[in-house]
Amino acid sequence: LLAENKSYRATFKLGITTDTLDAEGEVLLERTVPQLTLAVLEDICDEFRGDIEQLPPMFSALKKDGVPLYKLARQGKTVTREMRQVKISRLELVDFEPESVTIEVDCSKGTYIRTLVSDIGERLGCGAHLIALRRLKSGEFSIDECLTLEGLQQLESPSSALHSLDGALRNYPAVQLDAAAANSLEFGIPPEMSQVVTETDLSPGQVIRLQIDNKLAAIARYAPLRSKEKRGDFELVKVFVSH
Repeated sequence: LLAENKSYRATFKLGITTDTLDAEGEVLLERTVPQLTLAVLEDICDEFRGDIEQLPPMFSALKKDGVPLYKLARQGKTVTREMRQVKISRLELVDFEPESVTIEVDCSKGTYIRTLVSDIGERLGCGAHLIALRRLKSGEFSIDECLTLEGLQQLESPSSALHSLDGALRNYPAVQLDAAAANSLEFGIPPEMSQVVTETDLSPGQVIRLQIDNKLAAIARYAPLRSKEKRGDFELVKVFVSH
């Protein structure tokens, strides 16, 4: 999940800049919020769609010489950070009030929403800081699938809310193997493409689910070059069948 794309809903307040880039920090600067229109906001947001560069905030878990940046920041220290490239595949305006804006964002891993809203605020000329953030999606898992603690307690069988292992890994493509592959997998022998019974379009290095009779048998990476060494066409990561 850490490597997957994420979706967020974020609300930020215009006119105030903080050291943490959110409402928990100390106010650094207050500026007058200009008269904004929806069209102006859309134009500014469009500048942040696609591949962009971000400067990671000092109040973050990134490390400098083994020390988390947030610890250095709490000591009043600021260190040089390298710009990082991230991708904003969707940035949608959800709500717009005179001094606050709500957006929804689909982004790549490593994106700092605090930095995004701060940068938007600077582009507007008044600064901004994050006041509310909610993750809507992580990889294939949506907030619509989530349960509150109260909702979980109301279920007759709480275990029914658990995902199967196969379901939890559903973001990886499934490849069906013939029954003979089961014997090989039991002994840790990677299967060959000749044992694949479904039409498959894979890229080298791609992580997949190997299934037998529609049941999860293993997690593997497609490694066609291994076949030249007679080691199968897949690199096994984790095998779930046993002899």
